[in-house]
Amino acid sequence: MRKLKVTELNRLTPEAFKECKKIPLVVVLDHVRSLNNVGSVFRTADAFRVEAIYLCGITACPPNAEIHKTALGAEESVDWSYFKDTPEAVDKLRREGYTICAVEQAEGSVMLDRLRLNKDKKYAIIMGNEVKGVQQNVVDQCDICVEIPQYGTKHSLNVSVSAGIVIWDFFQKLSE
Repeated sequence: MRKLKVTELNRLTPEAFKECKKIPLVVVLDHVRSLNNVGSVFRTADAFRVEAIYLCGITACPPNAEIHKTALGAEESVDWSYFKDTPEAVDKLRREGYTICAVEQAEGSVMLDRLRLNKDKKYAIIMGNEVKGVQQNVVDQCDICVEIPQYGTKHSLNVSVSAGIVIWDFFQKLSE
């Protein structure tokens, strides 16, 4: 087996990415502190053609050298918006017809592997702060809580890892 060269991967240009069809998914980062995590989410969002990222509260915004270090330019291809308060972002998404999903361990949460999505609907996933998760007042605004099944001794995953798992799952379920 031979590793492919970057030039052999036939990736989209940033301009072509802006024009291509996206999955009906917005990723909301609720007070995510780590700029590396933010950059990683941008890169994953680019890989799976996410519609947009909403950066909320203390979440840093591009342009930023630390975000760029992990995003590798995806902060230029993926659309993003900043909101001072996460509830404001959720209100906007709800008005636009999105189903709002907190990625959180909560009473009545639906395990990701059991989650059924409708290809005719639009979705937003809210990823929480590295220490406190998604704020309770934001969870209260959500239509559903989605939980990633875990089978080890730890009770959580890194936010960018969680985002990658959930974005991939949504991509598979919403793609044609």
